Amino acid sequence: MTQVLAPERHTPPPAVGRSNDHLWHLAFGGLLAITLIAFTLWSFDFVGRDAPRMVLITTVIFGAFMAFNIGGNDVANAFGTSVGAGTLTMKQALLIAAVFEVSGALLAGGDVTDTIKSGIVDLSGVAINPMDFAFIMMAALLGAAVWLLVATRMGWPVSTTHAIIGGIIGASLTIGFVTGTGGFAMVQWSEVGQIAISWVLSPALGGLAAFVIYGVIKKYVLGKSLSHTLKPHMLAPVSAAEGSVEAQIDAATEDVPAEGGSIGTHSALQRWVPLIAAVGAVIITAMLLFKGLKNLDMSVTTVGGLLIMTMIGAAVWLAVFVFAKTLRKQTVPRATYILFSWMQVFTASAFAFSHGSNDIANAVGPFAAVLDVLRTGNMHGEATVPFAAMLTCGIALIVGLWFIGRKVIATVGTNLTEIHPASGFAAELAAAGIVMAASVSGLPVSSTHILIGAIIGVGLVNRSANWKLMKPIALAWIITLPAAAIIGSVGVIALRTMMG
Repeated sequence: MTQVLAPERHTPPPAVGRSNDHLWHLAFGGLLAITLIAFTLWSFDFVGRDAPRMVLITTVIFGAFMAFNIGGNDVANAFGTSVGAGTLTMKQALLIAAVFEVSGALLAGGDVTDTIKSGIVDLSGVAINPMDFAFIMMAALLGAAVWLLVATRMGWPVSTTHAIIGGIIGASLTIGFVTGTGGFAMVQWSEVGQIAISWVLSPALGGLAAFVIYGVIKKYVLGKSLSHTLKPHMLAPVSAAEGSVEAQIDAATEDVPAEGGSIGTHSALQRWVPLIAAVGAVIITAMLLFKGLKNLDMSVTTVGGLLIMTMIGAAVWLAVFVFAKTLRKQTVPRATYILFSWMQVFTASAFAFSHGSNDIANAVGPFAAVLDVLRTGNMHGEATVPFAAMLTCGIALIVGLWFIGRKVIATVGTNLTEIHPASGFAAELAAAGIVMAASVSGLPVSSTHILIGAIIGVGLVNRSANWKLMKPIALAWIITLPAAAIIGSVGVIALRTMMG
């Protein structure tokens, strides 16, 4: 094989950022500014002219700030494997995030939004003033967003779910003690306990699923020699003009023979990859059918769902089989890289959808709760999430990914373990399935912990997991809830003093 000079292991992938992106910076900054102005003007009519303007404007800023930091941390975490593997450039990741993150929130995010909004603080257990409840939600947004910003700047992928729950708990307890209307009884500790159990299970389930999926891929498709040729450190860094992944593949695999034994051959690709793709398609389709269509009042019967899943699985198997046959003239490593690159694009899209269905609620839920209080003057167990609010948070989320997501992408895509399209596909498929299954149950789990667990699962298969890096990340996970709670506690006192 032609030897290719390699970058350092912990160097961020070349697709993460370019020096000539100032026009993109201006475009995204302008888009966010226009969106916030337009939404603020719209919200004046939505909540009514009698609602306190300063509270409303502050809520808009806090909600957008929270969504911005979700984009910089959680969405960057979600796309880290794709960008780190070289499957997607940063701009392509932005496009996919824009479409699928927001679509997931609109189609499949309702259950989790309700849990975040009203499942942590007991609305019926204490006599709380509606504006105090609004201040709790505003402070929770602020506490979570500030901690997320700190963690993102450090390159730590942390849980936005943990952060927003910590903010709600800290602000709720503070209001209860200050007003004498409650205290520890304001928090539904049983709900927090159930969520805490899911936090422990999240990385374990993600790791186990990815370990199994990638173990199968490595055993039956890659083998030791082919897996080695697909590692990202075998690919030379390229200039902006040479930014395609295929240019790197050609350089790294040009002298690899087309056939190399029972494992790592074109026949193995044609036998196993279509089957793996079909199974993945069936899993993802099941999640979309029984969750996404439910909120559109287009739910299907179990038999109908099974038929649709079978048809899609068969279609995907056939399409990938035909695609694999067209690659027989390519070297085996190059054909493998191309196949899994395309498959990773689809798993990245599915993970974006499942991520949007679960975690964008962390910004929209408290945001919608405050808008509901300002509009009605009362607290309600459920509140309609305005489409304009969802769209505003979605745009802020994408802008945050662009501006501050690079360090988290480098951590997830390069530093925890070596990622290539096959291992990235396995991690994303495992994480997407676990996250969407949790979303179906209405339980707000941490997609961050699930995906990090999946990446570590891949690393265990390759015996290349970076446990040293996991130490500060694990510490950040532990700190997240109390840090957000402290900021939320201080924030609610400040808000109540200035606006109460």
